[in-house]
Amino acid sequence: MMTAQPRAISALRAFLKSESAGGLLLMGAAALALIVANSPLADAYFHILHLYVGGLSVGHWVNDGLMAVFFLLVGLEIKREMVDGELSTWSRRLLPGVAALGGMVAPALIYVAVNWQTPANLRGWAIPAATDIAFALGVLSLLGPRVPGALKVFLAALAIIDDLGAILIIAVFYTDHLTLWALGGAAATLVVLVTMNRLKVMNLWLYLLVGAALWVFFLKSGIHATLAGVILAMTIPITPRSKKGSSARPDDEHSPLHRLEHALHPWVAYLVVPVFGFANAGVALNQVGLAALTAPATLGGALGLFLGKPIGVGLFCLAAIKLGWAKKPNGASWSQLFGISALCGIGFTMSLFINNLAFDAEILRDETKIGVLVGSLLSALLGWLAFSLTPRPRDAQESGDAG
Repeated sequence: MMTAQPRAISALRAFLKSESAGGLLLMGAAALALIVANSPLADAYFHILHLYVGGLSVGHWVNDGLMAVFFLLVGLEIKREMVDGELSTWSRRLLPGVAALGGMVAPALIYVAVNWQTPANLRGWAIPAATDIAFALGVLSLLGPRVPGALKVFLAALAIIDDLGAILIIAVFYTDHLTLWALGGAAATLVVLVTMNRLKVMNLWLYLLVGAALWVFFLKSGIHATLAGVILAMTIPITPRSKKGSSARPDDEHSPLHRLEHALHPWVAYLVVPVFGFANAGVALNQVGLAALTAPATLGGALGLFLGKPIGVGLFCLAAIKLGWAKKPNGASWSQLFGISALCGIGFTMSLFINNLAFDAEILRDETKIGVLVGSLLSALLGWLAFSLTPRPRDAQESGDAG
């Protein structure tokens, strides 16, 4: 048991490091997309995204195909943390869970309030409800040792629960029509995956092969294909840390879940998410016009992220801590906790993804996309400012070394 803990900490540090570096790369990809979309290369950029290859456009391959890999990794992270990580007990889940709930409710309410007079826009209520962990950790990495390690773990746990909430929202609210034969095929495929798990099949390639079939059925069923990645992740076997001191470790090399998660991390952080950002952040500003900056969809997305996230996350955390339900993260001050709440307003990846599902009209997509970009940028600046102006607690270094 004593040898397992350093490995668990090491795995968490590696996760935070890869997410931070991926977040910085994502920032660059988003900035490049905006530059290209407003340059002489704009026509080529949009033409390639609408080019059909193998029955789907390049944009659809990115959003339905590559992002299925992203959702697979998200599902693996959720399962690992729930079974054998930072979310393995109810006491550990409480504060990030409460924070995630507040961080979804308040932004959605603000978006709805801003767009109440424009019913066509209300379908985008969930757009500001998501947090982009890679982008947020990328900003935290720029602050260096000013951020206690416990707060980084808290943000990671919050974002993981937030991702789970976003996944449920997509499944329930953004499924328009269903194709019964494809649903039947997906159900049969899922039975195969669950049976393999129960029989303790450890061949990872078998899971991936059946998972590919599950993705095809989801693509045809009307349920968004990326959710197949999450469902596949839930069936991948994990070897949890033994409480009796056996040699099994959270990052046991023989655990298919950990092998797959470690293999996917660099591809998702350094390829999948930046490609998604590049494909979806491009907005031709000359076609949208200055009026888009004050459009209800734009304001709803921007204010939902910039105001809704710190209000929801901050107030729900404050209530949980003051009521004695949870404790403040070690080494963190209230102003630093506010900084984390502000950084939760960076909703880039999942917000843009939900935006694509919510609207068919290109003008609404572009307006909300601008809102997400503006809200995320302002949230990043507010979070950075909160940490930069906050004196570092004496025990933050020790907490960071322990986290």
